[in-house]
Amino acid sequence: MNLSPNTIDELGRREFIANAAKACLGVGLMPMAGSYIHNSVKALTPGARPAAARHVIYLNMSGAMSHLDTFGPKPNNPDIQGPVKSIATSADGVILSENLPLTAQHMHNSALIKTMVTSQGAHMQASYLMHTSYLKRGTIVHPTFGSWVSKLSGPINRTIPRNVRIGGGGGGAGFLEAEHGALPIGNPKSGLANSSMASYLDQQTFGNRITMAEKLNVNFTAEYKQKQVRAYSNLYKDAIKLMNSEDLNAFDITKEPKAMHDLYGTSNFGQGCLLARRLVENKVRYIEVSRGGWDTHGNNFEAVANNCADVDKALGALLMDLEMRGLLQETLVVLTSEFGRTPNINGRDGRDHWPYCFTAFMAGGGVKGGTSYGETDDRGRLPTEGKPIKPEDLNATIAYLLGLPLNDVQYSPSGRPFTVAHKGEPLFDVIA
Repeated sequence: MNLSPNTIDELGRREFIANAAKACLGVGLMPMAGSYIHNSVKALTPGARPAAARHVIYLNMSGAMSHLDTFGPKPNNPDIQGPVKSIATSADGVILSENLPLTAQHMHNSALIKTMVTSQGAHMQASYLMHTSYLKRGTIVHPTFGSWVSKLSGPINRTIPRNVRIGGGGGGAGFLEAEHGALPIGNPKSGLANSSMASYLDQQTFGNRITMAEKLNVNFTAEYKQKQVRAYSNLYKDAIKLMNSEDLNAFDITKEPKAMHDLYGTSNFGQGCLLARRLVENKVRYIEVSRGGWDTHGNNFEAVANNCADVDKALGALLMDLEMRGLLQETLVVLTSEFGRTPNINGRDGRDHWPYCFTAFMAGGGVKGGTSYGETDDRGRLPTEGKPIKPEDLNATIAYLLGLPLNDVQYSPSGRPFTVAHKGEPLFDVIA
């Protein structure tokens, strides 16, 4: 059978490269395959306006977080609110659920968007829309927002990846070059998997295998000069560059003192937020940290309280830590979900899917602190003040704060034009 790079799908190429590297070089590259491939091309010009933020930490509440029990409580409607009380915050007139006492102390540096809406009420489709600004289609895979950030902002540190995903969630490069896909970190406590030389190799043997692999690839790369083939050829060099760099320490949170681990909380999400701070310090552009468990069709109030204990501790620590290190001003922290949950409480003491209204939280770089945008009806069902903000509008707002060119067009393999936030418009009410 005559195979060419055009007849092997993307996953097949990634698996081939990873397995070849493992067998020949004694190092596993699967976590980085198709995700960490840099080139020397200069980053696209961000645009005429200066960037308010250089980094994004995106906290993805996977499973649809209840807005009523977190950032959008309705204290005057106990039938809807249930047993959860509201509390004052450090921002005048802004209230949160009692489940978020630590976050409440940082609202003077933060903004709420209460009128988020989406057209999708199923988890996978809604998450896809939130991450890409586009509806899921069978004929094309769109880049996730972190991939757009990587493409349009370029690297600050050329050794370390620009786009990192911690704890699951979407991170594919779609039709953009594979180098812009997210580097996945499954367990933040374990660091970057397969990033050290195999124990049975010494430096000389490892170098000899690299040389042999380059010789074996000469004819292949000369015959197939496609962009993706060139990119995968550079994977070895970039992986070795990172392996031998001090930047690899950025992924090792064991270097943090015990007090810092305790501050963030020892859960995977808390430690993921700690890792995110370390990556910002090492100039990573975009880090997503996911926290599931929000699909509360039953036992909503207990589940949300437990989830918030984890999230509130980590978020409060992250905001304080970034501020104390002088990083909050250049780091945009975003927390949101794929949709909200029903105002009505079902027979299992739960809340069901509700795409017609939910919330987004933003803090840090370029955000107008102490802001609460929009309002909903007394049941938290629908926006009543302020315009409905769609996923693409939220992404356009983030892109604007990063100084990205909103109208820059990238083309899919079929020649169709796409932009970073589709037709989204920045929400200037939450921008300083």
